Amino acid sequence: MSIHVIKIDVTLYFRYTFAEIQSLLMPNIQIEEQEKGRVKLTFTISVEEQQPFLDSAAEHISEHSSIPGFRPGKAGYDVVKQRVGEPKIMEEALEAIVRSFFVQTILKEEIDTIGSPKIDVEKMAPGNELIFTAEVTRMPRIKELADYKKLSVAGKVPEVSEKDVELALKDLTRMQTKEVRAEAGSVVTITDKAVVGMDMKKEGVPIEGGQSPNHAVYLAEEYYIPGFKEQLVGMKEGEKKTFTLPFPKEHAQEFLAGRDIDFEIEMKEIFHLEPPTLDDVFAQSLGLRDFAMMKELIHKNLMDEKIREEGMRQEKEALELIANKTQFENIPDLLLNEEIEKMIRELKHRVEEQGMDFEKYVQSLKKTLVQIKLDFTPQALMRIKVAIAMREIAKTENFVVTDEELDKELDEAAEKYEDPEAKKQIYSPEYRQYFEQIILNRKVIEYVKNTMVKMK
Repeated sequence: MSIHVIKIDVTLYFRYTFAEIQSLLMPNIQIEEQEKGRVKLTFTISVEEQQPFLDSAAEHISEHSSIPGFRPGKAGYDVVKQRVGEPKIMEEALEAIVRSFFVQTILKEEIDTIGSPKIDVEKMAPGNELIFTAEVTRMPRIKELADYKKLSVAGKVPEVSEKDVELALKDLTRMQTKEVRAEAGSVVTITDKAVVGMDMKKEGVPIEGGQSPNHAVYLAEEYYIPGFKEQLVGMKEGEKKTFTLPFPKEHAQEFLAGRDIDFEIEMKEIFHLEPPTLDDVFAQSLGLRDFAMMKELIHKNLMDEKIREEGMRQEKEALELIANKTQFENIPDLLLNEEIEKMIRELKHRVEEQGMDFEKYVQSLKKTLVQIKLDFTPQALMRIKVAIAMREIAKTENFVVTDEELDKELDEAAEKYEDPEAKKQIYSPEYRQYFEQIILNRKVIEYVKNTMVKMK
């Protein structure tokens, strides 16, 4: 029966150097391969193997305890044992013992693990062998890596059309447009902005999410419900109107698509829009030389964006092609679930960045969180396969990250922070390992694109 359970943070493993780990006595270890990539390790640590850790633990207790007749840290093992008891010393030493022998074993046996191990202490008593188990999940291995040097994806040369520039100018014009409140008695025209109170009903029943006390409509722009903005033209502030329109057949909400919906509208406010004139004066108001320069800058920015998007498309297509052509061992449930949870956190962050409540967003999708996780499963599986394939390519091509490359990356990251503690954290072992992986991934991606992308 288990008498103690420890959850070890994998980042703590790197507090020990490999030399320190090798210097330890090798314990009696049993390794049992289990289903779905699970591995169970059973450790039996002799009293002699425990002793260095017990001595260190006693010294630590001495440093942080008041023991009559001794300065902090100067009381010997026997004195500390009499003071606090041997079980207390063993409890203090337990995590160091477990962590040290566990790390030594996974390095020696080359067990590439994912996630944190589950540690159970089966036997722990002073003067006796210490027995504990560690259950870990192996990183899934590749049976056969795709021959990526024989694979290819088509690259496209990005282009920016005059229409693209005109659309960007239109967006810029909209951002710089002045809104002037209409005088009393004015009616809405096709060039105005209207703020309406809106209540949508289907067969007399209010539609969830179809009520808005202050809904803004720019009448010069396309509206997602055909015929809606035309119903507003000619209305005055304070006027109410009821009409029926069919929702688009391709609408995302199936219970509304193609159905007749009743609208109850109250005109709240009318604004006349005064867009700027697209000329040299407008360009100069934005700090540019003239209108021609503004168009050139817009063209350049659009081209930079299209180049970035094309690069991301090439990267995604190439890596997913490699993953699809690679044969993998079974992907452990632990790894798949962790990736799905990561995707949920990413989605939640994006939603909250836009000022929305995540729970309400989920409700608006008419799905449960469980259904969203199921929807994410294929994408999560692909992300895992891509990551594993990238690791294998890095090994195959002997890619390494030099200390100079890593230090430069860390220095650039640290420059973005003013807080001394934040800067210090950047140089911690955990961050070094994180940034090292980023640089390695970057090298793999660049190599894959250079090898596989064939321009049309």
